[in-house]
Amino acid sequence: MGTATRADAVPVWHRRRVRIYDREAPLGYLLLVPTLVILGIFLLYPFLFGIWLSITDSELGNVGNFIGLGNYRFEFRNTDGVFYEAVVNTFLYTGVTTIFKLGLGLVMALLLNQVFPFRRFVRAALLLPYIIPTVLSYEAWRWMFDPTFSVINWLLVNTHLVHYPGPNWLGVPANAMAALMIVNVWRGTPFYAIAFLAGMQVIPLDLYEAARVDGASRWQSFTSITIPLLRPVLLVVLLLSTILTFADFQGPFVLTNGAPYNSTQLLSIWAYQWGIPGGAIGLGAAISLVLFPLLTVVVAIVLFMLRRPE
Repeated sequence: MGTATRADAVPVWHRRRVRIYDREAPLGYLLLVPTLVILGIFLLYPFLFGIWLSITDSELGNVGNFIGLGNYRFEFRNTDGVFYEAVVNTFLYTGVTTIFKLGLGLVMALLLNQVFPFRRFVRAALLLPYIIPTVLSYEAWRWMFDPTFSVINWLLVNTHLVHYPGPNWLGVPANAMAALMIVNVWRGTPFYAIAFLAGMQVIPLDLYEAARVDGASRWQSFTSITIPLLRPVLLVVLLLSTILTFADFQGPFVLTNGAPYNSTQLLSIWAYQWGIPGGAIGLGAAISLVLFPLLTVVVAIVLFMLRRPE
């Protein structure tokens, strides 16, 4: 009998395992399995279950029957027009606040990218609006917008910018939406600023020095160097912020809860009002799922811009 070689002495299962580990693609898929399982349990299953609820007449504590697109027909045929008002308010709220957060965040990042005393302290303090619990910060703003005890009105009156007693922030439709946007911009701008600052930190200084030698102004350096190299970070932050603002619930619920007269009604609040206090969990799920195709379009546009060559 011949003597077995060392390769023959290695078990077959061990040789297969070594081959899998040596191949990058199968190993990558293998390492993704735990993550995919977690995403399936905590994201995919609730999403699919929400779709099922949206085509039933389920109520809290009562599994309903299949009704097809009945909940969606109720939304679009809503006689009081709250659904369409909520859609318009959601787009207006997201669009205006995103523009302001983008502009202010870029300005703040440019300022924080300069050398000045206590720079690290200022950068850390910038995150305070973003790390304070949402409910607490919006409750504080609700007090500041109070028509009787408003600190903002006291300041405006004492600086003679408005007449006593000042604007009714949360009682007038236009003022309430403006107040809601102001608080969202205050809370969301630090996220933009820190993300843009991190992107600016990796831009080579040699490019700015070369542009200065060529006689380029600061504005030309900003438009020709900073913005193009910051474009991937800018689009990713814009994408994440748009998704979060579209689905924003905690802040608007605490500050206005859709009042007055549904002037600040958002799809997220309307879905909650029907699904939890109203008990129509199926209708609430259908309202919340209206956001999905809208967000899909927004995400597709941003991803297209991100992948498009410069």
